[in-house]
Order: sequence, then structure tokens, then C-alpha cells
Amino acid sequence: MSVTAALILGAILVVATYAVLLYNGLVSLKHAVARAWANIDVLLKQRHDELPKLVEVCRQYREFEQTTLQRVIEARGRVHAAAEAGDVAALGTAEGALRSGLGRLFAIAEAYPELKANENFAALQARISQIENAIADRRELYNEAVNANNVRVEQFPDSLIAGAFGFGTRPLLEFAAAEKTDVDVKALFAAR
Repeated sequence: MSVTAALILGAILVVATYAVLLYNGLVSLKHAVARAWANIDVLLKQRHDELPKLVEVCRQYREFEQTTLQRVIEARGRVHAAAEAGDVAALGTAEGALRSGLGRLFAIAEAYPELKANENFAALQARISQIENAIADRRELYNEAVNANNVRVEQFPDSLIAGAFGFGTRPLLEFAAAEKTDVDVKALFAAR
């Protein structure tokens, strides 16, 4: 083999090796973008599945707490009215209802002293913030992967390989202004 042929063959091998490295780099970036999107998708699904359940738990606890307190207040009112009217039979019934309601209230307080509606709402708000922050973090990672992909696809000589094998740019993930606002927890509780 002549020296010229060896040089040409060597140049072809160098170019081919470089093209393979470029191709593999583009494939790696394409998969990084897909992985980053999958991470966002998981969090969006988690938010979609979890938030309504958290809201419903807090709503039910709030309703239970309000119902128990309302029963105690009503029973206290009946005791007062029966005492004012001198109705002993009604007083006995009202006292029984008041005692039962207070017993329930005290049992709840003893069994679950940490259960307070404001703590449930605080936990709900903290979880919403956790999910929203995780989505923001994943969005940043996704946009970094997309940016790296887009730069490589548009740079020379990567653009030659990208064009030949159908690698394209990807859009950045941008949220509309309405999607960037805080979750309206009050509206979630009002919806039923």
C-alpha cells in the first residue's frame, strides 16, 4: 500500500471515528432530554393524583371538626334553653347530647392531640410547595438538557450529522403566566 493510500485511509478512519463520536453524543443528548421530560411527567402526574386527595382529606377533617364543634354548640344551646324554660326532660336529653359531644371532642383531642385543622392545612400547603418546587427543579434540568441538545444540533460539524440522521431541536418548557401562580387552595376547597 502506498503512503498516499495509507494517509487517505487514515483520514477516512479519523473522520468516520469523529462522525461516530458526534452521532453518539447526539443520541446521548436526545435521551437526556427524554429522561428529563419523563421526570417532569412523573411529577405532573403525582401533582394531579395527590393534590385532590390531600385537599379531600383536609376538607373531610375540617368538616368532621366543624360538625363535632357544631354539635357541642347546639347541645349547649339546648341545655341553656331547657334550663331557661324549666323543662327537665329536655334538659336531661340536652345534657346527654352535650356530654356525648364533649366526650367525642375530648376523645379526639386525647387520641390525636396533633390533629388540628390548621396543621392539616399547613401540611397541605407544604406538600403543594414541595411538588411545585420539584416541578420547577425538573423543568430547569429539562431546559438545560434541551439547550445542550439544541446547541449541539445547530453547531458545525454536529449539524451535518444531526441533519443526516434526523436529530432536531426541541422546544424549551415554558409555563404560561397562569400556570406559574400559586395554587389557589381556597378554590380547591370550594370546588366539590
